Amino acid sequence: MTKQINWKQEIISYAFLILGSVLFAVGDVMFVNPYHLAPGGTYGLSNVLNALYPWKVSLYAICMDIPLLLIGTWILGPKFGFKTILSTILIFVCTFVLESTWGYDPVIFEYKHVFAEGDVIDKSMLEILGTDTYFKPDYFLNTLVSGGIYGLAIGFVFKSGATSGGSDIISMILHKYTKISLGTLVMIVDSCITLTSLLLGEIRLPIYSILLIVIESKIIDLIVDGVKSYKTAFIITDKIEDVRTYIINDLDRGGTCFVGTGLFKGQERKMIYTNLDRTDLIKLKMSLRDIDPNAFVNVIESAEVMGNGFVPLPHKDK
Repeated sequence: MTKQINWKQEIISYAFLILGSVLFAVGDVMFVNPYHLAPGGTYGLSNVLNALYPWKVSLYAICMDIPLLLIGTWILGPKFGFKTILSTILIFVCTFVLESTWGYDPVIFEYKHVFAEGDVIDKSMLEILGTDTYFKPDYFLNTLVSGGIYGLAIGFVFKSGATSGGSDIISMILHKYTKISLGTLVMIVDSCITLTSLLLGEIRLPIYSILLIVIESKIIDLIVDGVKSYKTAFIITDKIEDVRTYIINDLDRGGTCFVGTGLFKGQERKMIYTNLDRTDLIKLKMSLRDIDPNAFVNVIESAEVMGNGFVPLPHKDK
């Protein structure tokens, strides 16, 4: 049986992919590169190489991305979907076009001046931008904005069903041959890339790059997981039917009922497992006081809840 394609969902998915790719190029060329930051990934390393040996950032990055995709496919198998490859190409094209038209002029700065003959100013307090153009940077504000743009960009790319590829492939390969977790390896690889900014002679560059990564990761979580917070509640009560009726009829939620044995008295007890948002959890706690004041409730944070009534299960990228 042929699987029917949801064209509306596919269009939205590719719109996220395009928007994320454009935003990534804007963030890198107009905010990250002018300040010589290196927030991990192939583009972070490309920014450092661009400062040391001037060549287009996009060309440095694509020269790393293509071999990594090929090596990753050879070692790990065809894990990289069409959208990941398309994302790699789109980011390259957008970055190339932007740096060819805009250049590497910063958007955020405290002071900018194009020097003319006869000008007298303390250039030691300024950063050089071109042969005769200097600017006074605002590292903190630029890092905040860069982290926001990067987070939105990569969040939209992830939302489309693509992956970032690039240096993540190195982490996946190392994960295959070591017992180190993938998350730890991603952090190690990106940290090594961030530390390459020390080659530019300033200790503040890796510090601001790390701050950028922290901001970026928080924004990605908001984009991918949403702002809604879900809680998982385990309820042990002698009035199981009353609680069940309240959850189904008043909260319009489902759940699962388990049967267990208490450790203290060895008696058989019933327990309800249910997922709720923050508002419903407050209602449940208030109502449980009236339904069964002796009920035992364990509430834990749920990083993600997927399925009917919550976030839809992801579609496999073809």
